[in-house]
Amino acid sequence: MRTTLLSLLLALTACAHAPPSVPVETIPARPEDVASIDGVMKAFYEVVNLAPDAPRQWARDRTLYSPWIHFVSIGQKVSIWDHQGFVEATEPLVRAGFREWEINRVTRRYGNIAHVASTYETRTGPGEGSLSRGVNYIQLYFDGARWWVTSVVWQSEDAAHPIPPELLPASSP
Repeated sequence: MRTTLLSLLLALTACAHAPPSVPVETIPARPEDVASIDGVMKAFYEVVNLAPDAPRQWARDRTLYSPWIHFVSIGQKVSIWDHQGFVEATEPLVRAGFREWEINRVTRRYGNIAHVASTYETRTGPGEGSLSRGVNYIQLYFDGARWWVTSVVWQSEDAAHPIPPELLPASSP
């Protein structure tokens, strides 16, 4: 465990010093993107649904997240990124053709904090591409002026991990 943590820390430190290959401009958030949970979720999916040759919306994407955002992908291995690392890791996928849309949402809110379980479908590659599904768990907080995403954790569906019925639309099998 200590070796794994040390390796992770060394990798994160090395990444922090490498210049980004995909620069992300700093821009102000669009008020409609951050005024509500629905606005955040709409923008969350819009920024990745572009044609492979279309201009990226990484700057808009960054405006949704707190400065300490963590993206965590759960699969055969666990991958963890900050925003720039996430951009670097996923840009090749987006460039090849990537579409993701929400098919169901369960939101639990208490005061100024919220947890969103957002079930998604994706298509990757040119044309129709391959179809897959999974669940994004998104943590948010409201600072009195806007909503901020503090973490996104996701897992794609596979034979060992089918999406439970409570996270699927009522009409899904």
